[in-house]
Formats: sequence, structure tokens, C-alpha cells
Amino acid sequence: MCIRDRYFQMMTPEEKRHDMLHSPVELLVCKMAVPTIITMLITALYNMADTYFVGRLDTVSTAAVGLALPLMNVIQAIGFFFGHGSGNYMARKLGEGDVKASAQMADTAAVLSLMMGVILSLLGYMNIRPLSQLLGATPLLMESTVEYVSVLLIGIPFVMASFTMNNQLRFQGNAFYGMIGMASGAVLNVILDPVFIFILGMKVRGAALATVSSQIISFIVLLVMSGRIPFRKPDFVLNGEIVSAIFRFGTPSLFRQSIMSVSIICLNHAAGNFGEAVIAAVSVVNKIVMIGASVVIGFGQGFQPVCGFNNGAKRYDRIKRMYLFCIKASTLFMMVFGAIVFVFAPQLVAFFRDDPDVISAGTPLLRFQCVTGFLQGIIIMTNMIVQNMGKTLLASFLAIARQGVFFIPLVLILPQVFGLTGLQMTQSVADVLTAAFTAIFTAKTLRSLDKLIEENQNKGEVI
Repeated sequence: MCIRDRYFQMMTPEEKRHDMLHSPVELLVCKMAVPTIITMLITALYNMADTYFVGRLDTVSTAAVGLALPLMNVIQAIGFFFGHGSGNYMARKLGEGDVKASAQMADTAAVLSLMMGVILSLLGYMNIRPLSQLLGATPLLMESTVEYVSVLLIGIPFVMASFTMNNQLRFQGNAFYGMIGMASGAVLNVILDPVFIFILGMKVRGAALATVSSQIISFIVLLVMSGRIPFRKPDFVLNGEIVSAIFRFGTPSLFRQSIMSVSIICLNHAAGNFGEAVIAAVSVVNKIVMIGASVVIGFGQGFQPVCGFNNGAKRYDRIKRMYLFCIKASTLFMMVFGAIVFVFAPQLVAFFRDDPDVISAGTPLLRFQCVTGFLQGIIIMTNMIVQNMGKTLLASFLAIARQGVFFIPLVLILPQVFGLTGLQMTQSVADVLTAAFTAIFTAKTLRSLDKLIEENQNKGEVI
């Protein structure tokens, strides 16, 4: 018995399959979503903690930390690529009752993500200044950005492998164990940040060192939670089926997270035209908005393993019910969240950086996003179900629509036309256009599910 099993009672694969296929979908999705939402919030807490404590130093340091967000998004994107790619495959195999194939995929994807992390870390070190410039560092921000990013690069292999293992646990229906791994690191980060930044006087470098230390701890705990400690030889099997499954199910997540990085880089460069205070404001607002987005994404990711099990078992009626439930629940949450944040926008910005220029630029930026934030429900949930149904091309396109197809052209055009106001309204305009576009595929998805349900009924299969 592994250490994890001594302290946490886990369902057998047969019990898990029965639970996924027969429990009420609304309760099941919520049960899966809660630890996943907490995990997403914890992920947001890493950068948020750095921004808060560094914000006690000066505006330049706050802006430099914010510039690193696209880099971390790319790293997370690759971790999600391996995690979602392998996890979707694992959920389907578990739904079919094939435990061995699921275990082989888990080990293979985890090893691949760790190896990729090492390669990317080395490449980052070899190109640290061009990388910092690409992230949007102005001459004034260059040294602080290099100092922060150079330390962050140490943690890349651990971050990627952690996100891979966390998502694998989630797709197995064991999101709680993944949450423990991520939470342990986040708590440590909050403790270490003030120690390294202020007590030891390491400033920006200390914030990065605290983050890396926390990421290593998360990695170790996730090894325990996934049953890989005590150490066992990985069941590494690299074949066409495994590679194809990772790319098929993981590519939309890679696109979704990566294009977010590109959009933030474009936003940082556009903000740089208005000064370092605006870059700092963008950094702060991104952290606040991330809280609401983390809940919606976490809810969608709680939906995915349930969808995977039921897709493998051809229970399309249950998939439709949980899909509609997730849209309604996430939309309602974002309406409430948006209203609260809209009212307290100045105070929230000041909490991270109490600078009049930052507050002045950040408040309208935050309020614009509050007005249209509720649209993320239909945008994210439709993308998630299309991805889970194996429609890779469509899912990939929907994944890049919000932050790529619509946002990037708008962030290049609107600030040129409307100045700072154009920059502040860019995300909201992109959200409206994306939601209108996504609604078309929402209707098509529902019709497709209705057709599959009808086919099952005609075959006399249980609904």
C-alpha cells in the first residue's frame, strides 16, 4: 500500500466508474469541481502572492513581476497539454474498464512533461534578456525582470510535471488529492515571500525564490498523491496511440493557455506606451480577474472527467444535463462576482499597489471586464465539452478565439484609436464578440447530443 492510500481512502476503479455513470450529474460535477476550483485558485495565488508582497516595494518591481505572467502561462499550458491530453484518454479508458492502459498513459505523460520542462528551462537561461524583452520589459524594467525570471526558470520542470500529475488525478476523479499537492506549495509560497523579500532583503529575487521553493514542494507532494512515492519504475510506453491521444485531447488546452500568454504580451507592450504605472495596473487587474476565471475554469475542469467517463460509456443524456448545468452555474457565479468587484474596484487595485496612477489606470480596466465577465460561462464550457468530445480542430479554434482571434487585433487597434480607454475596453469587446461566435457552436453541440441520445434510444440502450 502506498503512503497516499494509508491516509486517504480511495475508490476502486469499478466503484469510481459506477459513481461517475450513475450518481446525479449536478452533485457529481460539484463534487469534482470544488477541489478543482480550489486548485485553480491556489494556482492563481502563486503569482498573486508575489504581486502583493512585491507591491510593498515599488511600482517598477510590481510591473516586473507582472511581466513574468505570460511565461508562467506558457509553462502551465504545456503542463495542461500533457495533463489534459493524458487525462482525457485515461478517463475514457477507465470508463471502458481498461485500467492498465490508463496507468501506462499516466506514467508516460508525466515523464514527458518533466523532460520537456528541463529542455525549456535551459533554453530560457540561454536567452534570458531576449526573453525578458519579449515579455514586454522596458529599459527601466529590464534588470528587475531578468532578476525575477532567471530564478523562475529553475522551477519550470517541476511546474510542468505538477500540472500534468494534478490533471491526471482530476480526470481519474481524484481531484482532492491534486488539490492537496497544489495547496501545500501555495501555503509555503505565502509564508516564504515576506521572509525572502523583506527579512532576508532579497526583494524581487526573493519573490521568485519563494515561488520556486513552493513549486518543488508541490511536485513532491503530488508524487506522493499519485502513488509514485515510494519510488517505482515508471511504466513508460511511447507508441502511436499514446502520442496521438495526448495531441488530440491536449492541443486545445495548449492553444487556450498559450494564446493567453501571447495576448498578455501584446497587452503589456500596448500598456508600455502609457508608462510603467499602466503596466503595473495591467498586472494587478490580471491577478484580480484571474480569481473569477479560476472558478469558471475549475468548474469546467470538474465537468471534464465526468464527461470523459460518460462519453466512454455513451451516456450522452448525462453529458447534456451536466453541460447545461455548468453553463448556468458558471454564468450566475460570474454575474455575482462581477457585481462585487465592480463596486470595490478601486479598493481592490489599491490592495495590491497603493499608487494613485496605478489605481487610476486599473479601476476602469477592471470595471470594463466586470461588465462582460459573465460571458465566460458559455465560452469556456462550450470549449471544454467540444474538447472532451474529441473535436480537436474545433476545440482548438474556440480555445484561441477569445484571447487570440478577437483580442490580439483589438489590443493593437483600439489603443491607437481611443488611447488608454481603448486599452481598458479591449478585453470586454473581445468577450462580446467571442460569446456571439461561441453561441453558434453551443447550439450545434446541443443538437449533436440530441442526435446521439436519439440513436441510443433507437438501439434500445439504457438512457
